[in-house]
Amino acid sequence: MRIGVFICQCGTNIAATVDTEKVVAAAQSMRDVAHAETLQYTCSDPGQRAIIEAVQAKGLTRVVIAACSPRMHEATFRRTVSRGGMNPYMMDMVNIREHCSWIHSDMDVATDKAVDLMRMGVARVRGQAPLSSSTVPVTGRVLVIGGGIAGIQAALDIADSGLPVTLVERGPSIGGNMARLDKTFPTLDCSSCILTPRMVEANQHENISLMVNSEVDQVRGYIGNFEVDIRKRATCVSEDKCTGCMLCMEKCPNRAPDEFNADVSLSRAISIPFPQAVPMVATIRKEYCRQFIKGKCGICKKVCPAGAIDYEQEERVVTERFGAIVVATGYELFDWREAYPDYGGGQYPDVVTSLQYERMLSASGPTGGQVKRPSDNEEPKNIVFISCVGSRDESVGRPFCCSVGCMYTAKQAILTKEHIPDSQSYVFYIDIRAGGKGYEEFTRRAQREFGAIYLRGRVGKVYPKGGKLMVMGTDTLSSEPVEIEADLVVLATGFAASKGAAGLARKLNISYDQYEFMSESHPKLRPVETNTGGIFLAGACQGPKDIPDSVAQASAAAAKVIGLLSKGELETNPMVAAVDQRRCTGCFKCRDVCPYSAIEAVELWDGSEVASVIDSLCQGCGVCNVACPPAVISLKGYTDKQLLAETMELLR
Repeated sequence: MRIGVFICQCGTNIAATVDTEKVVAAAQSMRDVAHAETLQYTCSDPGQRAIIEAVQAKGLTRVVIAACSPRMHEATFRRTVSRGGMNPYMMDMVNIREHCSWIHSDMDVATDKAVDLMRMGVARVRGQAPLSSSTVPVTGRVLVIGGGIAGIQAALDIADSGLPVTLVERGPSIGGNMARLDKTFPTLDCSSCILTPRMVEANQHENISLMVNSEVDQVRGYIGNFEVDIRKRATCVSEDKCTGCMLCMEKCPNRAPDEFNADVSLSRAISIPFPQAVPMVATIRKEYCRQFIKGKCGICKKVCPAGAIDYEQEERVVTERFGAIVVATGYELFDWREAYPDYGGGQYPDVVTSLQYERMLSASGPTGGQVKRPSDNEEPKNIVFISCVGSRDESVGRPFCCSVGCMYTAKQAILTKEHIPDSQSYVFYIDIRAGGKGYEEFTRRAQREFGAIYLRGRVGKVYPKGGKLMVMGTDTLSSEPVEIEADLVVLATGFAASKGAAGLARKLNISYDQYEFMSESHPKLRPVETNTGGIFLAGACQGPKDIPDSVAQASAAAAKVIGLLSKGELETNPMVAAVDQRRCTGCFKCRDVCPYSAIEAVELWDGSEVASVIDSLCQGCGVCNVACPPAVISLKGYTDKQLLAETMELLR
């Protein structure tokens, strides 16, 4: 056995804190180490060539590379040693950057720790055995979850490549939050004019199957071969028959909340959310429908000229197979009411959110584009915008920036002046974040051309007085208290993860952060991939984003999917679990805990049943290894003997 050890300096990332020469000297004294050296950048072309030359010249049979996280470069170095003639799984990485140099300031401490990690790595690689991959066919179909602009863009890009796509949307129409906007910054394009053609194109595309009022129920399988249960709610309206004439909606006697218009108005128990909805199909909400509440009504059924109403329709579950999944579940606005009692906590009708104000400004909104105070339907003259409500505010547990609040506030100030020429807008802000193309000019335009008065500082309190709202704050530039008599107050509320995002992430077995936004595999190198192979992210499900960034990320995710499924078959990971069936007791606790359904029962010659691992399903997570009472399951590449050898080295 001849082990080669290579210690990366990573410029000064490692070398500034870890004495790499001392680690080399320590490695040279370790058993079976035939070669040890330090390289300035191991991942660079000269660094990789040095490893290949050493493998070939010294006849190395195993390699340990002490550098950064294996998440960053393990695949790189496996390819490197493979080019040198070694089995790629005879290489192991030791992380002395994130685990040593980046977290220690004392060089002696960091160096001693690096030596300990190196000894453990050498001990582990001694027990390594050659592994080889196999290939499995992939399912050439794609599931896109979420029908906002990111989901639509991803679906269209993938479908244009020839791959069939199923686009699943929880609501009754695709379009997402962008469909609720009046205009978009910084160009002030009509949002519907941009979005509606894309919605129609997605619905009419021969490779896209649209499923609205549907949610993902369960996900099984692995990259290239997912099996997904999709639950389709009963809407009591036949999608095949409904023509979208809206006659049922006009005649329906029962009122219901209007979520699309942010509850600025009321809708009906049977409704189509907005005039450009796709598909243009009505939906009955049973909880508000007189037919289901009192058992009698049936007006919609009587007036429907297409005979589309079906009160007996039932929920159903559809199971389909996909090779890849794109998650594009978007965002919701932060619920500010409990967090900000000083702004009225939702008790003052003339304190509205930015989305409610957006619906007031929209020509397709409930007021037909006329801005009116909710309390008395009078046209407001003094409008106060308060930025960063539920964002950049640690006092309410929302320290992150919503990334678009400054911009859509500037947009709404401009649109206010266009709708009400004699109005005056005031904008309270912390600082203006306008990093996109043309964004800085846009905010200046709001001030210079449209007369919006910007006041730097937080608002302390909003309270009613004489039919108006008094807004109290401090201008931190002049250090003077400010009090403005407002007709209408608009809160620029921050973003929150969409409802149910965490539950969906658990079904998909992907990570999410403390705010329930889904986590990418690596923020720089794998920004649209998740830690579960074959599942990708697009849009604001990952964190707050504006429309251009959402569209760009959706296209990036689509490119990844197309690249993945273009191969026809995938190479499997050989680092999977294996069962010693001679010692297996057949308790099947391993099958109970396996998150990938990769354990099956097989019958032996004597009729007894034992566990067996389906290699193509196993992801090498090691859960079965831990759960096995007689310890007869081992993980290839991470055997118990290897882990014990590492531990013994640490304890020496």
